[in-house]
Amino acid sequence: MSKKLKIGALLGAGLSSLALAAPALAQVATAGTTTSTPAKTPGDILYENGVSLTINYTGEAAANPSGGIRQGGDYAGQLYLGGDFDLNRIAGWQGATLHIAITQRHGSNLAADDIGNNTSVQEVYGTQNTHLAELTLEQKLFGDRLDIIAGRTVANIDFLNSPLYCDFQSNSACGNPTFIFKDSNFTYFPASSWGGNARFLFTPDTYIHSGVYEVSPEDKEASNNGFNFSGHGDTGIVIPTELGYTTDTNLYAIGGWYDTGAYADPLDDAVGAPALINGEPYADHHDRSGLFLRFTQNIGQSGLAVFGVFMTRLSGEVDEDQFYELGAVQTGTFAGRPLDTIGLLVNDQEFSNGFLENIETARASEGATGNIPHREIMMELNYGAQLTPTVRVMPNLQYIVNPDQSAEPYRPTNIPNAFVVGVKFTIDLGKLFGLGAPT
Repeated sequence: MSKKLKIGALLGAGLSSLALAAPALAQVATAGTTTSTPAKTPGDILYENGVSLTINYTGEAAANPSGGIRQGGDYAGQLYLGGDFDLNRIAGWQGATLHIAITQRHGSNLAADDIGNNTSVQEVYGTQNTHLAELTLEQKLFGDRLDIIAGRTVANIDFLNSPLYCDFQSNSACGNPTFIFKDSNFTYFPASSWGGNARFLFTPDTYIHSGVYEVSPEDKEASNNGFNFSGHGDTGIVIPTELGYTTDTNLYAIGGWYDTGAYADPLDDAVGAPALINGEPYADHHDRSGLFLRFTQNIGQSGLAVFGVFMTRLSGEVDEDQFYELGAVQTGTFAGRPLDTIGLLVNDQEFSNGFLENIETARASEGATGNIPHREIMMELNYGAQLTPTVRVMPNLQYIVNPDQSAEPYRPTNIPNAFVVGVKFTIDLGKLFGLGAPT
């Protein structure tokens, strides 16, 4: 079945559900009065019985009218179907919840096709197929002070995440700061593998959070559907840990990761010679680690939230040494627009000597010279408009200073800075069809 047919089939199933639910959506008159009361939606009924459904579609278009390797445009999209099942209401299992999520991703990646850097400007690009993204059991204990989740999952929905990060389209921030994927085998949505995490509250505001996730390159392949339950092809584990202070609106945290999984040297082959020039595979390594600091701070009652991230390599032969990020999101922009947002983001990826030498060696082999910039800076300015309760549109402008050259290491000159025009939209299909949980 083609990708378009798959999407159509899924949307068709949702429309069929809407048709079946139509009688329940009609208003019913209250006996003896002239007022009317809305009937319960299928989503209301499911929620009362312990089932909460989420169905949405996200689309992201991007084009670079200037800069990059060439000018072009691409589109990527994701259909998401998720369910949370309260096992206390369903089966009397106190504190337990079953989580299930499936995605269907499709489309192309402008960064790889036309810009020439390895950080996407469309965050829903990656694992472009139909995929089991999550199948986990969550158990809360000791008055909800201990929260344990395990099953088929990914590290990046549990760690180094914030709702603010995906107020942007750039994959340098959404869903997580990109550095963690450049310097570790940190698993990412929706390429699930075996894993789990536990979060313990010392006080209502302070916590420690740690997890263990299987590193399996096979689970990230486009041909994989997320059902590699055997663990075949795994090369190790990645262990993130965070210690933090949080309130309803603010967060301050320090953490790190240790990765035992296999990864490639940024420069050398197995005998210590430049792999790219010799045409040999890059040397395999195991064991690397890093540190991060992050915060989110809301400014009074203004609707303004600022966030920042610092990340650094501690050990291992990696592509990047450090990462810095600052962002701000203003919610409630104009009178009568309480849910609209304005977002501004800047981050800086600093390349390692091995990464730079790899490209410089390739360039020199073609008789070209010149320094490779040692940092890539990505920026985004956007406006998020809540057009209806179910439709949100976010036009955005992105700018990339010093695209990282990895797409064309033999290029004799640096890739020009890229200006990107994008638009991200989300349709809440669950709410549209009356299947979503009450808000």
